[in-house]
Order: sequence, then C-alpha cells, then structure tokens
Amino acid sequence: MARYARVVGWGKYLPDKVLTNQELEQLVDTTDDWIFSRTGIKERRIVAADETSSTMAAHASREALELSDLKPESVDLIIVGTCTPDHIFPACAALVQDSLGATKAAAFDINAACSGFIYALATAYQFVAAGTYENALVVGSDVYSRILDWEDRNTCVLFGDGAGAVVVQASGSHPGSLSFVLGNDGSGASTIYTPGPCGVNDGRYYLTMKGPETFKFAVNIVCEATRQAVAAANLELSDIDLIIPHQANTRILKSAAKMLDLPLDKFYMNVERYGNTSAASIPIALCEAIDEGHIKDGDKLVLVGFGGGLSWAAMVIEWGRG
Repeated sequence: MARYARVVGWGKYLPDKVLTNQELEQLVDTTDDWIFSRTGIKERRIVAADETSSTMAAHASREALELSDLKPESVDLIIVGTCTPDHIFPACAALVQDSLGATKAAAFDINAACSGFIYALATAYQFVAAGTYENALVVGSDVYSRILDWEDRNTCVLFGDGAGAVVVQASGSHPGSLSFVLGNDGSGASTIYTPGPCGVNDGRYYLTMKGPETFKFAVNIVCEATRQAVAAANLELSDIDLIIPHQANTRILKSAAKMLDLPLDKFYMNVERYGNTSAASIPIALCEAIDEGHIKDGDKLVLVGFGGGLSWAAMVIEWGRG
C-alpha cells in the first residue's frame, strides 16, 4: 500500500502586545502612511520579556496537537524552522520537546530564514511518507523584535513576532504533499542577514537588509518557485485554489500576482495585522485561512516562501484531513 503524509492539526500563537504604526511614529522618523503605502502593514506583535521563539512555538504546538487529538508522547519528530533560536544550542526544538512532554520525539531546528517553515515541512513529509515516523510536529517561530535596530525605519517597521505549527501524520489514502521545491543562492547572502546571535542588542547583531535587491529577488522567486512546484505536481496554475505566501510585503505579493497573471484574491494575506513574522508567517496564514473558511477538503494549495540565504521554497498540497 502506498504511504502518504497529511496535515491533521494546526495552531498559531501571537504575543499580546500590539505595536501599531502610530506608535512607531514616536520611535523612529516614519508615518503610518509611509509604512502602509510601502508595505501594507498596519501593526505587528511584539514578545513580552519572558517570551522566546521556543515558548511561542510550544503554545502553537499545543493548539495543533489538541486539534489533531494527539498526545505529546505520540509525537515522533519535532522540527522547528527558526533563525532566532533561544540559544545557539540546544535547538529550539529541544526546548519545545521538553515543554510539551514529547519525550519520544527526535528534535532539531532548520534555519532557512523566512523559508524555514516550508523547508521543515518538506523534511517532515519525507520522514513520515518513508515510514520512518508516524507523527511529526512542524513549527515556524521567530522573534525578530530582538534583532532589529529600532532607529532604522527601513527595517524595524517590517517585522513582528509569532509562531505557527502543524501536525503531519501518516496516511494510507490521502497524498497530502504533491510536490516541493527548495532552493538557495548563497551569492546573495549579504542581501539580508544578521551577523551574530539574537538577544544581544548592542548594535553588532542587528538585521541588515538591502531593500531594493530583496524586493526584486522576492517577486521573481515567488513566481519562479510557484511555477516550478505546480509543474512538478503535474498541475496548471489554474488548478490552484489558494496561494499562501510568505507575508513580507503587500507590494511584493501584488507584483507576483501580476507576473503570474493571477487575481490577487488567489493570494491569502494577513501582513496588515502581523507584519513579517519570518518562518512563522506561512503557518500563521495557513491557520487563519482555514479558520476563515478559505480552505476546504480537496483544495490544492501552494505554500511559497523566500528569505535570507538567499533561500526559497514552495510546496503544493492537496488539502484534506481524511
């Protein structure tokens, strides 16, 4: 019998603190109009002093496990996509494992920046579909507020904190993932990067980004990766019901939709409320798209992301929990 893997549970976590554009006007030389017109962002969430990537990941994971009716001790594998782990080591996933009580699970992180969740999801699908594991927990969690220069209006207005998680489970009947594409161009590593560990706000470790170069790369790679993943699934773009992209910038997504000749309503967007939450943005958007009724069984979805590395990833999923 063929063996597949499918998503059976999902969850998200956003910190309570909301930082609006109007509040940013008091911190840096910017305006609500300037931010919104260039990014589509109105507000973002910021972690409390006692919150980290692992604590947010654990919150999102508990929600996903509860929805899938799966006990932590039944989890075989935990993969966390993050580039802002609590420590250099141990892995963020190890801390999540302990917090959940998932004592039987292997645990490791994947750092592909904002593409990290799809990298992690593709990895989990391979383990489960191969028969190595039955239940995998895949998380995207990042706390960019701790690596931002809050005096740099070109970067601090863009990012927020959050986490999203899914449970991937073995299936004998539902194909789940139809294709995926992973890529990286290390020659562009200096386009967007952070030079050192997170959590030390002394000016050495702030995120650095070349905005125009990042924008051009993002638009082109969203289109290219989407086309490649759809073709690998033996589908046409017209077969896709919804695209859930990395939530970086509304202008990027509008440009990509135009280049792909797709209506903008094929792209799910929540960047206005959360900003760019890096590896967390796609699973958070997936959770909200499901909760809002935009996804039904049998729908074909494209998840597509891009980020530092320069990395990119796309996956075609046939949605269904049965």
